[in-house]
Amino acid sequence: MNTIIINADKMVLGRLGSFIAKEVLLGNHVDVINCEKAIITGTLNNIMFKYANKRELGASNQQGPYVTMNPSAIVKRTARGMLSHREGRGRAALKRIRCYSGIPKEFEGKPMIKTDKIIKGVSLARVAELMKSTW
Repeated sequence: MNTIIINADKMVLGRLGSFIAKEVLLGNHVDVINCEKAIITGTLNNIMFKYANKRELGASNQQGPYVTMNPSAIVKRTARGMLSHREGRGRAALKRIRCYSGIPKEFEGKPMIKTDKIIKGVSLARVAELMKSTW
């Protein structure tokens, strides 16, 4: 089993989630750093509206859905949505994902996967901006 370190800076959240899901299903351990710098595509107003509606629904109905304000939990939840997390194989794969905000000291200086691909012509918002907004 390999350990893969992914720098989520400037990476699209959905594509990052699918890449993480594929790697953990292959048996690799995945550590994702800089989760707050991942990008959600779409207009900022639409993204805020979507998450605000989810949070209001969770607040009014005490049973959920609960939408976290933690960027690392949002990245892990995105990857979880691409796994069959209720079955044995998916549950085991989900345990191999660890997400961090920022860069922990244990990962400094280690080789990591990151992209410098510039996304042109698309509106986008960072996960950290989503967490800073007031509902």
